[in-house]
Amino acid sequence: MKRHATAVWNGSLKEGAGKLTTQSTTLQDTQYSFKSRFEEGVGTNPEELVAAAHSGCFTMQLSAFITEAGFEIASIETKCMINLIDGTITGSHLIVQAKIEGIAEEEFQSLVKKAEDNCPISKLFNTAITSEATLV
Repeated sequence: MKRHATAVWNGSLKEGAGKLTTQSTTLQDTQYSFKSRFEEGVGTNPEELVAAAHSGCFTMQLSAFITEAGFEIASIETKCMINLIDGTITGSHLIVQAKIEGIAEEEFQSLVKKAEDNCPISKLFNTAITSEATLV
């Protein structure tokens, strides 16, 4: 399976602007710019998109592991914080809240760590990945 997205940029770094389009067209000429990345401009930015990809991938992987372990999932919510410092992504931190019927805390934490280590986006990263998970 292959997926793609396209970025088009016009102009200089600080004054220019770009548009992103994904294969599914969920993003269709979505604007991004220096201001949306480093200041408070309108539009998205690469780090926000990486955070969306990591939170989505991790949550699906965690769901698979919890289901394989025989538990029923009411909900899993994952927020991903991407740290960009001096032009380098230095970490991805996952904040998880899950409602799982009958799972013990220790087993839940073990499955969170397993998903953290094994989701395809985590495997793509060459950075520190951390998490904090709460059963609700």
